[in-house]
Amino acid sequence: MPTAAEALRAALPRLRAAGIADPARDARRLLAHAMAIAPDRLTLALPRPLSAAEAAAFEAALAARGQRQPVSQITGSRAFWGRSFRVTRDTLDPRPETETLVAEALSAPFVRLLDLGTGTGCVLLSCLAERPHATGVGIDASAAALAVARENAARLGLSDRADLRLGDWFAGLEGRFDLIVSNPPYIAAAELPALAPEVRDWEPMLALSPGGDGLAAYRAIAAGVQAHLAPGGRLLLEIGATQAGAVLALLAAAGFSDMRVLPDLDGRDRVVAVRNPC
Repeated sequence: MPTAAEALRAALPRLRAAGIADPARDARRLLAHAMAIAPDRLTLALPRPLSAAEAAAFEAALAARGQRQPVSQITGSRAFWGRSFRVTRDTLDPRPETETLVAEALSAPFVRLLDLGTGTGCVLLSCLAERPHATGVGIDASAAALAVARENAARLGLSDRADLRLGDWFAGLEGRFDLIVSNPPYIAAAELPALAPEVRDWEPMLALSPGGDGLAAYRAIAAGVQAHLAPGGRLLLEIGATQAGAVLALLAAAGFSDMRVLPDLDGRDRVVAVRNPC
């Protein structure tokens, strides 16, 4: 059997030929996964030969990555806000830019949180983990995604504070929340062909795009949020980089005036933050 270093070197041209942007990074992550070690321990393991099982696991992972399956789906996990979240083809892959939403959520106190379109639960659970006295409700239209979110809640010890429900936005929901967050599907139909294969071909379309102009989720949220946002409460919405004006207009028409647009770390519009009048 080749050593881990030899297997790693042989993987690079293969991933490069498949169009992978950073073949060295991905090959290291996949090799660490195949060897069942933490990525930061891989360098120490490179001199030793792979076992037959490890070589087979690495080969399978490389074949999947060559088909442009995301690394997080192959390994089954993604780091987000300092924690590891289970990821499958039924969930949106947690992205670094969504941490902008979490950072803003944690910038002020809250006790009762609602997450619309919770997916893996990464936003809801990250917020609850940082606020031990808070409780939250996570809504998603996908039963398969909710199963992943429930697994993540259990792994993080948050099942008793995270109420995960199958639903369509506010339908059947009672009560008011002092913080409502959402990273809804917002990619317009015309933008789908230009997406990277890892996104377009492997992530759930339900979580990516509502079709049309990409604003359907914001229309639904704007129409229903007043009945569920407590006086003085906050609404935080992740948006596409060109959608701030349209989303602000929808919320203004719904009666909101205290609104801000927050950038992500790359300086792109990423979160619309709204405060309900007291």
